[in-house]
Amino acid sequence: MSAWAFLDLDGTLTDAAPGITRSIDEALRTLGLPSPGEHALRGMVGPPLQGIFPELGVPDGQVDEAIALYRARYTTVGLLENGVYEGVPEMMQALRDQGWRLALAPSKPIAYATKLTAHYALDVWLDDQFGSELDGTRTDKPSLLAYAVSRTGADAGRSFMLGDRRHDAAGAVANGMRALGALWGYGSREELAAAGATPLPAPASVPGEAGEAR
Repeated sequence: MSAWAFLDLDGTLTDAAPGITRSIDEALRTLGLPSPGEHALRGMVGPPLQGIFPELGVPDGQVDEAIALYRARYTTVGLLENGVYEGVPEMMQALRDQGWRLALAPSKPIAYATKLTAHYALDVWLDDQFGSELDGTRTDKPSLLAYAVSRTGADAGRSFMLGDRRHDAAGAVANGMRALGALWGYGSREELAAAGATPLPAPASVPGEAGEAR
């Protein structure tokens, strides 16, 4: 079994906030519900939509409709209202040079995630890619990482998860791997530390904290 680096996408490899927050905002307004606005919605980027919309006041019976409205905008416009964080390609190359195998592991549906990694040419560093399904399967990080570990044959004790929210850290802890926190994303130092992650200030700090794959 080998050492793997499992990487979140939104808030870790790319700044996806513009497309996500605008799509949430439009979904809420279309349903006739108040929106806190794009700036306030940045704090909602990362967790699965199934949990975000109820927190924003969407009744249980309208959550599926809200997700459909979100996806109608996100898949046509919002997906590419995005950009790779400075230093991320160099980070990924450095991890590969240290012997890590790299896998994408966001809560985002894999159908969208792979479009983004291909568009921004991040897939050249990835050995495998995982994500949730459009029906909600594997949106929680513990289940997603358990699936990824089983598919890759990764040695969880020698692997780590890098992400910017507590959900990423929770998934790592549940699967017996290290949790590294991306402070350049949308979660705070306090959130990440409380969830068991080691907060890191910039992509350049990740290879140093990760060390050589052994």
